[in-house]
Amino acid sequence: MSKTQRIASATAILGALAFPALNAFPSQAALLVGNSEGNNILLFDEQNGDFLGEFIAPGTGGLLAPDDLTFGPDGNLYITSGTTPETSAVYRFDGMTGEFIDIFASGNGLFRPYGAAFGPDGYLYVASFLSDEILRFDGMTGAFVDVFASGNGQPGGLNGPDDLLFGPDGRLYVTTQGSVATNGQADLSAGLPSQVLSFDLTTKTSTVFAEPTPSPDGSGFVSLLGLALGPEEDLFVSDFANDIRRYDLETGDLVSVLSTNYTGTVPSNNFIGNLTFDPNNILYTVGFDFTNNNFGAILRYDGITGEPLPSVGNSGAVFVPTNDKLLRPIGITFTAQLPAKSVPEPVSVLGFLGVAIWGIQKKFRH
Repeated sequence: MSKTQRIASATAILGALAFPALNAFPSQAALLVGNSEGNNILLFDEQNGDFLGEFIAPGTGGLLAPDDLTFGPDGNLYITSGTTPETSAVYRFDGMTGEFIDIFASGNGLFRPYGAAFGPDGYLYVASFLSDEILRFDGMTGAFVDVFASGNGQPGGLNGPDDLLFGPDGRLYVTTQGSVATNGQADLSAGLPSQVLSFDLTTKTSTVFAEPTPSPDGSGFVSLLGLALGPEEDLFVSDFANDIRRYDLETGDLVSVLSTNYTGTVPSNNFIGNLTFDPNNILYTVGFDFTNNNFGAILRYDGITGEPLPSVGNSGAVFVPTNDKLLRPIGITFTAQLPAKSVPEPVSVLGFLGVAIWGIQKKFRH
């Protein structure tokens, strides 16, 4: 074989190896996690839990105490942010790069926004926790539309609204803490129950969907937080004070309870954040140990059987063990394609191949 033929052969081999590599990177899935005390958004590998770096750096665009992470119909990432009326807003970031786009919605009484969801009517619904309201904004422009619902300080009311989710029945499901907003604080002195409410979009009226009792591993209270639609269209609800409850969406019956007490004490030393599913019906949630600097962890379950799915070397449901990168994490969402900033650029791979080919040519010259 001549030098030219050997060089061509080696180049072809490298090209063949490069093609699948270039196509493999973008297909990797990831989990995005919001640090409410780190003011940033992190990336974790959905397969093995490896930390992949920051998707959004601390304070980008003014991001403060991020809570809910929602991908919009445009593919961008919408994040509820802020702790005061002046800082409260829904921020919009590029869903693939994490670049700040704009403050999409703000003002009009929005105070400590928690859950956000795009409705079938084209509006963005946002839970304003410290005004006991759900506000509606135009889903395309972010312009304020109206106050969809308000709290009344009575059982069954919108008292401390948290997460929002639209069911396949077209109704809006809302978790409430059971608090009343008073002078910018969440007042729990009335002893109102934490509930899941179900709203009719046309009439704006609500009914109580669920009102659970405290977890046996908790501290004697209920504070419902995250909502996710799982297998068989059952409704999964996380309790900040521990446990994930699974409800039949049609009947409201409690199907099962998943333990989230990963710190193993009674009462538990950990609180629990939001929920997300991947396409394989795997359920993920985040939590943090309030006795250990609010350092967080990620938990994983089989969404069909409820069985915990720990990663290699861990036990229980621990997928990513407690670490100092997770700082009081609350928001979590799945993305089917690993965001661009964590994917090696194709030009880098090609550059590497170019160096390899140059080396082969140089070798054959001598």
